[in-house]
Amino acid sequence: MSQSISSSTKAEEVVSVDVSEAKALLQSGHQYLDVRTQEEFRRGHCEAAKIVNIPYMLNSPQGRVKNQDFLEQVSSLLNPADDILVGCQSGARSLKATTELVAAGYKKVRNMGGGYLAWVDHSFPINKEEEEPSAN
Repeated sequence: MSQSISSSTKAEEVVSVDVSEAKALLQSGHQYLDVRTQEEFRRGHCEAAKIVNIPYMLNSPQGRVKNQDFLEQVSSLLNPADDILVGCQSGARSLKATTELVAAGYKKVRNMGGGYLAWVDHSFPINKEEEEPSAN
């Protein structure tokens, strides 16, 4: 007996890919959404043709707090029909962000498991925006 699966928001599953698959997706034109803080992003991020940095968590005097404008900021730059790969430092924030995006109607969004740390572990190309201070 076959059962029909109702498509409710809770039934939507977050798809996670490993960094090797993530790299292939980025090379095929996926948009990369880095949800780390701006400071983390500047220190180094995955090399991608299309990359945006929208923090999921923000640094505050009380520690990291959820960016209340996250969905609004994402929707101002990315379309729910876009192929989007979401990444963070280790994979925790990006999983939460991806879950939220799926619930908001983003159909082709994937989480990069392992995050930037796994990307670096695989010696994949990175970009840095701020140079380490040279020891003179």
